[in-house]
Amino acid sequence: MASLKHVLCLCLSAWTITAADNVPKAEKLKWDSLDFKTIIKWTTEDSDHKYTVSFSSDGDDWRESQDCIRMSDSECDLTGDLVPYDRAYTADIQTEPEIVNYDEDLENYPHTYSDPFNPYRESNISAVNITVEAMDESSVMVNITDPLTGIHTRGKQLSIRDVFRNDLKYKISYYKSGSTGKRDVISDSSTAEVSKLDAGESYCFMAAAFIPSRPKRSQQGAWSQEWCIPGGGNILHELNLGVWVAIIFILLTVFFIIVTVTVLCCKCCRQRNSTQLSAPV
Repeated sequence: MASLKHVLCLCLSAWTITAADNVPKAEKLKWDSLDFKTIIKWTTEDSDHKYTVSFSSDGDDWRESQDCIRMSDSECDLTGDLVPYDRAYTADIQTEPEIVNYDEDLENYPHTYSDPFNPYRESNISAVNITVEAMDESSVMVNITDPLTGIHTRGKQLSIRDVFRNDLKYKISYYKSGSTGKRDVISDSSTAEVSKLDAGESYCFMAAAFIPSRPKRSQQGAWSQEWCIPGGGNILHELNLGVWVAIIFILLTVFFIIVTVTVLCCKCCRQRNSTQLSAPV
């Protein structure tokens, strides 16, 4: 009897392993991270199987992401799990059967592991916003507003400055209108003065977050939109095609209204004069 039970257990174990071998596993794992909102994505064959995501940092114990247990989706938002940020994290995507038989060992089902990812050093940084104010004929003040991150702490959404602190610098790039040469300035502060400009010349400015402590390929964030000043020091934000079309449309509308009102007034005056001339004396 004991030997029969042993044989049955071996057969069940072999069947479980065979069934697990036929389960579609997660493939092409990819980290997608912008401003510390970090998502692990993968591809898989269409099936009714479920996926559970675990993560580990620097060789620590594996922990399941509470929002990504037995899920049908092929991506998992790990933003709130990857704390502290300056660590290398690895994700584990395990495929599981649609209906769980708790007598079988789920560890026999396939695991797929991601490459390590460090949010602090690798998360992409979006564009900052800038404004430019003329100080005098040869200098301007560039004001930079940081983008917000996907991190919330105690009800507050953190900016990239809150996360990077003193590691965050800014690269300001500017050029003279009509010139192909650009100059770069590195600033520690979100308010930076750019001086020694040629008086009376037009200039355009851009800025980007810059983190020199990162690997070179991820040191710089996306560039802001250009902000241009014409010669003479008056500030003029670069207007795109849509804005110019709107301005022209408004001017044409006002012009036609003025013409229409003028024509109507002339007609009324003519009718009044005609009536007065035709009246008996």
